Amino acid sequence: MPDAQTVTLATGAVIFRGREVLLIQRGRAPFLGHWSIPGGKVDFGEKITDALHREILEETGIRMEILGLIDAFEALPQKDGEKHYVMIDYACRYLSGDVVAGDDAMDAGFFSIPEAMSRLAWDKTRLAIQRALPYVKD
Repeated sequence: MPDAQTVTLATGAVIFRGREVLLIQRGRAPFLGHWSIPGGKVDFGEKITDALHREILEETGIRMEILGLIDAFEALPQKDGEKHYVMIDYACRYLSGDVVAGDDAMDAGFFSIPEAMSRLAWDKTRLAIQRALPYVKD
């Protein structure tokens, strides 16, 4: 009998520091080398918001505060071997720490919103940032 197909639950953060947004450059598949918002998989039995804080600290070394839910996004498999992901994204505010790429990020940093938008490869990540803009504070 073939392996059962599963859906992977993940969470991500659009983290603002003033009018800048935090991006990471992915160091692993999927989307190796592409820029994205930080986040990652939710472990079985883990609260989504706890997973978000854990993933952000592991990938970037910073602490943040969740401001609100942005939306849920799906990445459907396009070919054999790809996974089905459901991402729950939150708008967040930077609190403390120096940005250091860690875990599965090969680079990380804060960028102006236009610069961040130009670095992104996936339209749904651009949409997440656009939907988070009402949370931006000067």
